[in-house]
Amino acid sequence: MRPSPTGGPSRRAVIAGVAAGVAGSVSIVGLYRALSGGNMTIVAPVTGVVAAVVPVLVGVALGERPAPLAWFGIAIAIVAVALIGGLAAAVGGGTRLAIRAPTVLLAMAVGVGFGLLFVAYSRTGDSGMWPLFFARFGGLPVLIAAYAASPRSRAVHRSDLMWPGIAVGALVVFANATYLVSTRHGLLSVVAVVVAMYPASTIVLAATLDGERAIRSQVVGMGLAAVALAMITLGA
Repeated sequence: MRPSPTGGPSRRAVIAGVAAGVAGSVSIVGLYRALSGGNMTIVAPVTGVVAAVVPVLVGVALGERPAPLAWFGIAIAIVAVALIGGLAAAVGGGTRLAIRAPTVLLAMAVGVGFGLLFVAYSRTGDSGMWPLFFARFGGLPVLIAAYAASPRSRAVHRSDLMWPGIAVGALVVFANATYLVSTRHGLLSVVAVVVAMYPASTIVLAATLDGERAIRSQVVGMGLAAVALAMITLGA
């Protein structure tokens, strides 16, 4: 959709941008809540897989038809996300399970939220970076409310969080901007699945900066992610 004749954002960009901000902030709050109440090796991959599936379903419903090779890549990518998150090790007894059904349902809801974030940004039309601006307006009230409702908010030293918070915010905006541009040049059902493989970069950074070692299933998952990325790229 084209921008308005005045050069400002279209109505579609405003609505979709605000929706993306709300979905993103609610999902972030829900993710931290789920992580505090369950095993990360289950919460993370469940969230990632659902976040990948939702845009695929929406994209197909909107008429997108990726090539067969891309479909195979999407299927492999979803498996890769689960393996990278450590789901196979958790289910197989590689880690102690301490997670309740409500937490799993919350993780699934968080995945739906992130999936809707991907969908919302893809529906902003050709309105430049305006959707990112309005996403901040949509997401900020959610974060303020979550902070005010937290019983630990007064115990946090705000000065200790200022610079890390600024860095995280800048990275989030950069990531959203690159995703926004990507959806304007590719299919939602393809681009969102590639983005959902982000846990691979987390594993690499953890190994490089913190000296953590990936388990075998995670290594396999990263290998599958590379194969899936190649298949999706060629199929797209």
